[in-house]
Amino acid sequence: MTQPALECSSLVKSLGGKLVLNDLAVSVEPGEVVALVGASGSGKSTLLRSIAGLVSPDSGEIRIQGDLMWSRRGEVPAEDRNVGLVFQDYALWPHMSVRQNLSFGLEVRGLKREEIKRRVDHALEITQLGSLEARRPSELSGGQQQRVAIARCLAMRPRLLLLDEPLSNLDAALRDDLRSEMMRLIRAEGMTAVYVTHDQVEAMAVSDRLAVMDRGSIVQFASPQAIYAAPANAFVARFLGGFSLISGTAHDNRFAVGGNGGVLSHSSSGMNGSAMLVVRPEDGRPVDEHPDNHLTGEVVDSAFHGRCWRLQIKVGSDVVRLDWPRREVPGSALAFSLPPERCTVLPA
Repeated sequence: MTQPALECSSLVKSLGGKLVLNDLAVSVEPGEVVALVGASGSGKSTLLRSIAGLVSPDSGEIRIQGDLMWSRRGEVPAEDRNVGLVFQDYALWPHMSVRQNLSFGLEVRGLKREEIKRRVDHALEITQLGSLEARRPSELSGGQQQRVAIARCLAMRPRLLLLDEPLSNLDAALRDDLRSEMMRLIRAEGMTAVYVTHDQVEAMAVSDRLAVMDRGSIVQFASPQAIYAAPANAFVARFLGGFSLISGTAHDNRFAVGGNGGVLSHSSSGMNGSAMLVVRPEDGRPVDEHPDNHLTGEVVDSAFHGRCWRLQIKVGSDVVRLDWPRREVPGSALAFSLPPERCTVLPA
């Protein structure tokens, strides 16, 4: 059986009297990229820094490739964990060239000159920074500086790569391009990575599995596709951002919308009592596609999103976001249908 690249068990950490990690457990497989998402204060950065050795938990265990990094019995110092860190502020030495920034950590570790050159040359080649190796950070763009930070980690050959909001300082267009390039490098090198981000779209794009955190615990840990198809609870559905939630009552496979009396069929089983219907923006259809599964609401807003119009429709006491093929006039009534197999119902 393959040993996990990272295993955290029963982690507890309090800061300022507040419980930041609450009996948290997570396991990451070799070569896997796991994204941590959650609201501010959910514990994702504290977890990342605990793994790196920058923060000490109160209790629990942290293992990297089976080796114990932290427990109450003892800990391995941060500098001896062979963990790569990429932060949003790059953390490059301003007085050193790109090549010197890559080689400095290897020199401190006492590697031979030939090995240092081989590793740095490889990192420069794979990140396409060879033509910039003599420049200092002040002579590089933000995207180039972040590539240097990634190249420095590749040269160190870490057992685990930790990324804390690595692209948040970049503008949107550059962020998308560099994200694709960065993930290509990580996967080409077969690295195991834990990626912290506040951007749910970015988390889904980079990860093999997504860990949604709330109040120091992981409330759902699965592939992005699985979480999008079946959020574990209303918190996950709300946090992922694209979903809308409609309050009502479930009985068997029927959902009655509160406020306007509409009734829908749904695919969730064993649901009875107060519940929430999850609506994905792309699931809205004209009424004639599912005439027995439709709702009517009032258009609150209609905004052009390029490929579609994003409508906000008040249904009962809730507002639903839908992607629609045409503009609808605010204040008008609109009927729309939902495919029963796409209607997910969760406990309220």
